[in-house]
Amino acid sequence: MAADLGELLVPYMPTIRVPRTGDRVFKSECAFSFDSPESEGGLYVCMNTFLGFGREHVERHYRKTGQSVYMHLKRHVKEKATGAAGGAIPRRRNGKVFLDLELNRDFNGEDYEYEDEAKLVIFPDHFEIPLPNIEELPALVTIACDAVLNAPSAYKKQEPESWEEEIQVSRHARSLRQLDNGVRIPPSGWKCQKCEMRENLWLNLTDGSVLCGKWFFDGSGGNGHALEHYRETNHPLAVKLDTITPDGADVYSFEEEEAVLDPHISEHLSHFGIDMLQMQKRTENGHHTDNNSRPRVSEWEVIQESGMKLKMVYGSGYTGVKNLGNSCYLGTVLQVLFSIPDFQRMYVGNLQRIFDYSPLDPTQDFATQMAKLGHGLLSGQYSKPPMKSELIEQHLQRGISPRMLKALVSRGHPEFSSNRQQDAHEFLLNLINQVERNSAGSENPSDVFRFLVEERVQCCQSRRVRYTQRVDYCIQLPAPIEAATNREELLTYESKRKEAEENMRAPPEPVRARIPFTACLQAFTEPENVPDFWSSALQAKSAGVKTSRFASFPEYLIVQIKKFTFGVDWVPKKLDLAIDVPDFLDLSRLRATGLQSGEEELPDLMPPIVLPEDTRDNSMSSTDSPEIDEAAVMQLAEMGFPLEACRKAVYYTGNMGPEMAFNWIIAHMEEPDFAEPLTLPSMLDPGPSTSESPVGAAPLGNSPPEESIAILTSMGFPRSHSINALKATNNNLERALDWIFTHPEEEESDALSDMADTEPNDITFSNANSHSDSTLSPDRDASGPRVKDGPGRYELFAFISHMGASTMSGHYVCHIKKEGRWVIYNDHKVCLSERPPKDLGYIYFYHRLSSS
Repeated sequence: MAADLGELLVPYMPTIRVPRTGDRVFKSECAFSFDSPESEGGLYVCMNTFLGFGREHVERHYRKTGQSVYMHLKRHVKEKATGAAGGAIPRRRNGKVFLDLELNRDFNGEDYEYEDEAKLVIFPDHFEIPLPNIEELPALVTIACDAVLNAPSAYKKQEPESWEEEIQVSRHARSLRQLDNGVRIPPSGWKCQKCEMRENLWLNLTDGSVLCGKWFFDGSGGNGHALEHYRETNHPLAVKLDTITPDGADVYSFEEEEAVLDPHISEHLSHFGIDMLQMQKRTENGHHTDNNSRPRVSEWEVIQESGMKLKMVYGSGYTGVKNLGNSCYLGTVLQVLFSIPDFQRMYVGNLQRIFDYSPLDPTQDFATQMAKLGHGLLSGQYSKPPMKSELIEQHLQRGISPRMLKALVSRGHPEFSSNRQQDAHEFLLNLINQVERNSAGSENPSDVFRFLVEERVQCCQSRRVRYTQRVDYCIQLPAPIEAATNREELLTYESKRKEAEENMRAPPEPVRARIPFTACLQAFTEPENVPDFWSSALQAKSAGVKTSRFASFPEYLIVQIKKFTFGVDWVPKKLDLAIDVPDFLDLSRLRATGLQSGEEELPDLMPPIVLPEDTRDNSMSSTDSPEIDEAAVMQLAEMGFPLEACRKAVYYTGNMGPEMAFNWIIAHMEEPDFAEPLTLPSMLDPGPSTSESPVGAAPLGNSPPEESIAILTSMGFPRSHSINALKATNNNLERALDWIFTHPEEEESDALSDMADTEPNDITFSNANSHSDSTLSPDRDASGPRVKDGPGRYELFAFISHMGASTMSGHYVCHIKKEGRWVIYNDHKVCLSERPPKDLGYIYFYHRLSSS
């Protein structure tokens, strides 16, 4: 028999590999579906690429690659036998569990046991060889099989990306001396005993002193009084007050000069009257809350509809997404996107085509992983109601795991690739950006979000105006607290809160601001001052005001409420407010009008470039400092990007703001010189100025920078038109955008004029796109970005809500209106909503109403 097996495997020996260091072994999930070793058909692992495939997809891989040898993995879940007393019999160590897989949390480990099975399968005849079979298999095959079985899963290999240094127990923890000085620490209202700092406060565990920490590179800090106190007293350990949870706290040893563990922290804190169990920072399922949790209790209950008997729903479109640990921001965004027909059609409607034409490693293909997740959500295959007669092996699956897609879309991103909580709005825009980049030559579902904003800037002195347009995907509405309908109640609460802080008493019951949605919309449309406005009419800096209107209305409108602001510690903090967001929204009155009769345009002139006296006759060296918006640089650096990369991003996007610079970073972060210092190209002598115009920037060369070209083409503008625009505006991105809008390509001007809409004041290319087909190709040679213009009347169909005090903590859920009823998606749980909390949402999604 051994000889027979050896001869059988001889033709396939060159294709069987032993996993090397760096090889990822996908033995927990299929590359095309959510099948796993626990699925009915098990999982097939290719013995050459180590990719995993479910029964439905392994044949495709065989046909595409010719790879014949797969390891079939199957995990059987069985209910434990019970003894005479009725209790479960403890499982013996019998080697039946040998796959390095996570245990399914759906099965309580006390009541169920696992038994693993592995075998080699040779295609196309499905010849099976049970494993282990050491005596009968060739040595190379045995080694390869053993290596696959013992290799960590691909997901475990990704964990070092969020690795943190292991913290050691302090040598002072066991013998720490605490003074009996009667000090008791209140639950809130802390401030430094030597200054007025209320952030980054540390409690000395010896004498109970509350003092501020030192200033850190991440923006947090204080005046260093906690360190000064140690130098005066030699009291070694201190705990950061806002980190105390039932699970522990952040402890620092001044003597050891590092963060440490204190196994006796509960005892040490109780000495000063602090009960760790009352300092709640975590709730069920690992979701973070704030230690000052009282203002957030009702919010968590209302948004999750706690206390109500919600009816669970199953089937197509009602599949939950498992929380991987602070990944709810991703799950909620994907649930909403795949409730939109364009995303369903693009990824699920084209499923077989996408899978058939996927690359050899489908785990690294964006379209494949989006199609896989979309099918998982919409097929109903992973959302079946439980049946009492069901076998344990076919136990209902509690949602699908987005690990493979998350690993792909977050690759290289310092925040999304971590296990920390993130801002759902930032992730949504990042994902739309990736959809854009991966839709070249095919339908682009994110077209439904794209719209044009007309910005009208007026010089307050000359009264002249300039109209420009920009692309956007979301409107951000301010939340004007001063417009709250319960203003008097808020003022009273704030007065009581300050009094409680000064007297070290517990704060009063919090009051939530109630703001009319109309006030938010009004604040969005009001004129705003333009900082450092240079008037081309005056050829000098002047006061300027800007107003924004819709040059086109998207098919699907995303509205974000600006609930978050930055605290003194630079940590995003949420405003506690409720807004009466309407079910129906009419923005028609915000349609842009363009240049009006009687208005005079600002001259099309560039501001002068002022060079130092000693360099005006010479080329600028690469060491000269360019004009860079340092505020935008620091905002990007706060996200974790290298400082030099942030400077380059702001410079190459023409100081157009952190959002544009962020897109540049995402597009260039894999380049080898991404974090290298900014090196400027030489600049030619600008030449003598004339009396008619100021000295303009000289061209940087015969061709504009590729970075600038890439930014414009990523917005949907043709490459040739982008180059012409940059050349005409001396490579200034903001002016290049203005030039594109006012200089449509000649070969299309006649066609565009023929397609004029019934609204004569619209910008030409905006009119052209108002009749665009839903499958307009991204590479169509149009004079502007692709938009799907139409009426500005909308109906609410989904919203994402956030619970917690900051985007860096908390939990997200979403509500989606399906089949005329609201449904709440809370991680893997999907239920009919009884009271959708529309007034507490963070991101709202509207679909356009038909004109009929």
